[in-house]
Amino acid sequence: MGFCLLRDCKDLMILVICVRDCLNYIYEVIVVGAGHAGVEAALVSANLGCRTLLLTISMDTIAAMPCSPSIGGIAKGQLVKEIDALGGIMAKVADQTAIQFRVLNTSKGPAVHGTRTQNDRHLYHTAVKSILERHPDLDIRQAMVERLIVEDGRVAGLIDNFDNHYHAKAVVLATGTFLHGLIHIGKRSFPAGRAWEFSSDALADDLKRLGFQMGRFKTGTPPRLKRSSIDFSSMKRQDGDDVPGFFSSATTEVMLPQRSCYITGTNENTHKVIAENIKLSPLYSGAIKGTPARYCPSLEDKVMKFQDRDSHQVVLEPEGLETEEIYASGLGNSFPPEFQWKIVRSVKGLEDAEIIRHSYAIEYDYCLPTQFFHTLETRLIKGLYMAGQINGTSGYEEAAAQGIWAGINAALKIKEMPPFVLDRYEAYMGVMVDDLITKGTDVPYRMFTSRAEYRLLLREDNAEYRLMDKAQKLGLIDKARYDRLTEELLQIRENIERMEKVYIKPYEKINKALVKFGSSPIHEAASLANLLRRPGINGKAMELIDPEWPCLDPRVTRQVEIEIKYEGYLKKQLHDIEQLKDMDRVKIPCDLDFDQVPGISNEIREKLNCIRPVSLAQASRIAGMTPAGLSVLMLFLKGRH
Repeated sequence: MGFCLLRDCKDLMILVICVRDCLNYIYEVIVVGAGHAGVEAALVSANLGCRTLLLTISMDTIAAMPCSPSIGGIAKGQLVKEIDALGGIMAKVADQTAIQFRVLNTSKGPAVHGTRTQNDRHLYHTAVKSILERHPDLDIRQAMVERLIVEDGRVAGLIDNFDNHYHAKAVVLATGTFLHGLIHIGKRSFPAGRAWEFSSDALADDLKRLGFQMGRFKTGTPPRLKRSSIDFSSMKRQDGDDVPGFFSSATTEVMLPQRSCYITGTNENTHKVIAENIKLSPLYSGAIKGTPARYCPSLEDKVMKFQDRDSHQVVLEPEGLETEEIYASGLGNSFPPEFQWKIVRSVKGLEDAEIIRHSYAIEYDYCLPTQFFHTLETRLIKGLYMAGQINGTSGYEEAAAQGIWAGINAALKIKEMPPFVLDRYEAYMGVMVDDLITKGTDVPYRMFTSRAEYRLLLREDNAEYRLMDKAQKLGLIDKARYDRLTEELLQIRENIERMEKVYIKPYEKINKALVKFGSSPIHEAASLANLLRRPGINGKAMELIDPEWPCLDPRVTRQVEIEIKYEGYLKKQLHDIEQLKDMDRVKIPCDLDFDQVPGISNEIREKLNCIRPVSLAQASRIAGMTPAGLSVLMLFLKGRH
């Protein structure tokens, strides 16, 4: 664009209009926040063909790990694998940047196994940023969003702190802990979304102005210690698995050198320092107003609430290959710096430890999740979606799962296609979203296997098989991957049928194998399936018993083993699901006035009007719903019909 002389005021006005129009950006989907929720939402929206913009306060913290340098765990591993099954990036990047692989809970049944990785924090951020930057349908901008543009009850875009206007048909807010974020260290507090990052105050005020009900939560992060100042010799070393379990089926090998974690614990001296100075903690002085996490409490909370415990576990986790920083899991607190040093150095092996970054607590605003539809679109403003900690959850994995869920639905809304919703019996992310929408949460929500009624069906090892049809229909996985999964499913079914039909005679070799694995010998022919159902007989035993077993793909043998061993339990859960589907078929009209339903308590009536359940099944899960109240509602719906 060349320069020209301005002849008069008219030319000046034209120039002003041109400059103004240049700062009006037009997209189909805009995602605000580039944490784990935001990056999945932006990427899946772009993958579905929508012109997408990702806005972040800082380009240097895309996909940051502000707390633990790890991905997955019990119940969280299931979420990561479901994200991968829907074409998300968390699983692949976690595998690529892992410096330790472990599968948790292996001493228990497959329903509660959970893959977990320790990750190089810097490499994780760099890998995600690179993927986003290379996507042809995705732009990334550094900006501080201050206001939403709402027209006739529908979102139309947003405005940043430089008055730039960004227009879109759908907006996903994934703001993490930044809404009125306030950090506490001892008596000092200061606004921040994370340590030394700007908080988002104007946007928080705008959401309140628009009528959203907001709550306030508190979380925190432990100190980072200098590796060379730690005496690891007095601690228990925790190595990764000899045979790594990957998150993504696309991963075939370990990419990086592996590192160990180390376990130690607090003691009487640690607890004495905390108890004698508890008033210096803003959590106990009254400075913090937000509700703390129930399932991941700070150290001072653990000491004060569990005074019968003389020790609490501390795990030292490496933050990366090229850094001295060690994440001290279990030592999170909000004491003044001088007392943080006393707490750290009271722990065995940390007597001379140096703190590189101090621990802190942070409180922040969130939106009550009962204000959303199951698509994560808000009831108040059409086209506005929310994902992650803004919905009252905690954890990278919970955030990423909501991000891909909201991103898919934002794109489908623009394309005028049916929404994407998974039920409780289809996925862990379905359990999470339904819990949030139907029950709400009064503490930061964390995923547990105990929340999933059908967890034996929702194992992490079958996530791809469970979601492959939906992913393929949406175009989120390519044909090669879908064909591979289809072939594997065929092999699984064929081999289950084969093992039910093939009978093995009591040969000496077979009986020796059975005895070797703690089972009694057979005296008459038995099917391969019945032998596998025996306690102690697993895949390794079947390699000696079944001639075809060693030739099968390990992914296939894993599914065959579980399907046969847990056949009775699986059938029961499938029967329960059919009953749930019967209740789900009883739909509740969106315009139903619950004040007209006689015979239910005012408390239940108020919750029904607030949550607006779409089916009798969802109504049954509302906190406080009684069998009597559900029966009255069912009879009313039948009579109305």
